[in-house]
Amino acid sequence: MKLRAIVKKLKGLIKPASKQLINKKDELIDFISINNTNEKDIFIAGYPKSGNTWMQNLICGLLFGIETSLLPDKLTQELVPDVHAKKFYKRFGTINFFKTHDLPKKNMRRVIHLVRDGRDVMASYYAMNIAMGKKMTLNDMIVDGKDMYPVSWHEHCRQWLNNPFNADILIVKYEDLLTDTFNQLKRIVAFSGITRSDDIINRAILGNSFDEMKRKEKEYGWDNKSWNPEKDFIRKGKMGSYVNEIPEDLVEIFESKSKAELKYFNYLK
Repeated sequence: MKLRAIVKKLKGLIKPASKQLINKKDELIDFISINNTNEKDIFIAGYPKSGNTWMQNLICGLLFGIETSLLPDKLTQELVPDVHAKKFYKRFGTINFFKTHDLPKKNMRRVIHLVRDGRDVMASYYAMNIAMGKKMTLNDMIVDGKDMYPVSWHEHCRQWLNNPFNADILIVKYEDLLTDTFNQLKRIVAFSGITRSDDIINRAILGNSFDEMKRKEKEYGWDNKSWNPEKDFIRKGKMGSYVNEIPEDLVEIFESKSKAELKYFNYLK
């Protein structure tokens, strides 16, 4: 048999099989547009570099009671989808959690507004931009607002505090999450309307300690094609590191721009 005839015959065999697979009722039916969410769903709305990835992992432990020390990021992104990285998602229960950096939207009815000291955010954001190969300076970011997504830190905070769509919002500060993780997770459990034992909460904490997050990064990597695997995404996980990373004059400029928001969250007296 000639090669062309063989190829034609193979195509004839493959096509019906593919069509049959797609037409099966249990195939693709569970995938939902990332824009199609429910009123009970909860959005983790934090500015970039505010502990959003850590929160995703903690929520996986809380919501599903799984051993998060063994949780690869690829699975994390399925259980708590990032709205900026997913076009479709699957529902695993009545309530789905989503990670977002967006400003308020009408469909975000329940929100955990994750907030971190903007000065530490800037230090970490700058390090991330450099790791991604972007050519910039801290001056570009703080003075000119270059490569700040979706807006400046203070504008992001301001819009969520204004709450234009009257969402049900729980504010969680990154610093409180660092120093009092258990009680902050208890607040999140109560806000979510779920019941979880202290044991499940403690296991979520242990599975996502700073050392565990660093280990998981090295072992599993990130489900993010734009991230250089040779660079560390999890950096220091500390408070006040901006003091040694941002020049004093730029700190003063940032504080002047963000004074109201820094004061509101007690970052500035």
